[in-house]
Amino acid sequence: MTTYPRIASLKTVSDLRAHVAKLGIDLPIDDDVISGNDAPLAQPYRLPNRFVVGNRFCVLPMEGWDGERDGRPSDLTFRRWQHFGLSGAKFVWGGEAVAVRHDGRANPNQLTARPEFLRDFITLREGLVAAHKEHFGNADDLFIGLQLTHSGRFCRPDDKKKLAPMILYHHPVLDRKFGVAPDDPVMSDDDIARLIDDFIAAAKFAQQAGFAFVDLKHCHGYLGHEFLSAIDRPGKYGGSFENRTRFVREQIAGIRANVPGLEIGVRVSAFDFIAFRPGANGVGEPEPIKKPYRYAFGGDGTGVGIDLTEPKKFLDLLASLDVKMVCVTGGSPYYNPHLMRPATFPPSDGYQPPEDPLVGVARQINVARELKRYRPEMTIVASAMSYLQEFLPNVAQAVVRHRAADFVGLGRTMLTYPEIAADVLAGRSLQRKRICRTFSDCTTAPRNGLVSGCYPFDEYYKARSEAKQLDAIKRQRD
Repeated sequence: MTTYPRIASLKTVSDLRAHVAKLGIDLPIDDDVISGNDAPLAQPYRLPNRFVVGNRFCVLPMEGWDGERDGRPSDLTFRRWQHFGLSGAKFVWGGEAVAVRHDGRANPNQLTARPEFLRDFITLREGLVAAHKEHFGNADDLFIGLQLTHSGRFCRPDDKKKLAPMILYHHPVLDRKFGVAPDDPVMSDDDIARLIDDFIAAAKFAQQAGFAFVDLKHCHGYLGHEFLSAIDRPGKYGGSFENRTRFVREQIAGIRANVPGLEIGVRVSAFDFIAFRPGANGVGEPEPIKKPYRYAFGGDGTGVGIDLTEPKKFLDLLASLDVKMVCVTGGSPYYNPHLMRPATFPPSDGYQPPEDPLVGVARQINVARELKRYRPEMTIVASAMSYLQEFLPNVAQAVVRHRAADFVGLGRTMLTYPEIAADVLAGRSLQRKRICRTFSDCTTAPRNGLVSGCYPFDEYYKARSEAKQLDAIKRQRD
């Protein structure tokens, strides 16, 4: 099995540069991280709606699989959102994925936008704002959204171990991989129309709860993303690019008509690959396919390459609809997690990395940069930087300084070290013992029915009973 140098083994920026050069990848890196008012990461940013966001750090949606069974936030959820406020980041992209209705939940503990939970969601947002204001004095430049989703073929609304898929078409690889039968029904056009109404209602709910925008989730294999690859679906929601984007167009039109004043963003998997599986020694390898592989939005037909022709058309479409906030990600945690979440250590249902995870980081940054250069007037948030660990500030600053993206998204690292943004902005040394090392426990836990959290480094999760359960699961796997 091929092993790759761990980031922690690279002691200096020069070491990182040398390794990047050896890999032959393009990764922007600054030698020195600037703090204070002149720091690139501390610069305010004026959104297309003219709201001024206070700095260039963005909290990415982080689900905890820890809501109540009925869909309302739990104490664990409130704690995590308060940590978002403590982070120092001024842009909160959606907080976490919130299902627009019960059958669209990815797990039985996912939050759900239901009218009777409005006060809970107000409290959730207000807790974030209060924590931020207490520690940083000013929350007027804090921009917070709510991510709305339906999980599509990855729905598990009632049983953590049992999929209840709702699909748009029969996928030649994913159906087999996830046990979808050839005669399982696909969603009808009428089903989709009713679902769009649910998204509109959830957007109204978000506005009533005080959120400034909603993210219409089109990433990671969930339903919005599946529309973009529905080339085999007949009718008005499949086949042509125009038809495959009808869902998002109708979502946006409905929200504009019924929820005036609410801003809209889209988090999109701007590229995708074929599903991967464990191969020799557990190293990930592509599933065998007949080429050209037509089901990867942003793919080049090989199953393992990128063509941004359609993602650029997608940005053109969003711009024409006055949607100018896009969070760029790639792939899916279910079938090719190394693309979206580069890591040294895979989750329990994953595979050993088929490439140095730095290659995955560079891939996402370069896709974000190409899309930003294509539509410079759009607000672009970049993802996949937690793997950089000690060097996250050096790369984040270079990304913003070179306008590869307008904001640097922080995901997994928020679970173990939410204050990382505040420490970077203040010029403080990073707290090494709290830096995310991509052990993937925050994914392995929910894959096995436990709440998500940083069990290795967060003392709160270390002390929970789930920590012992997770340890037993990992020992059994090993």
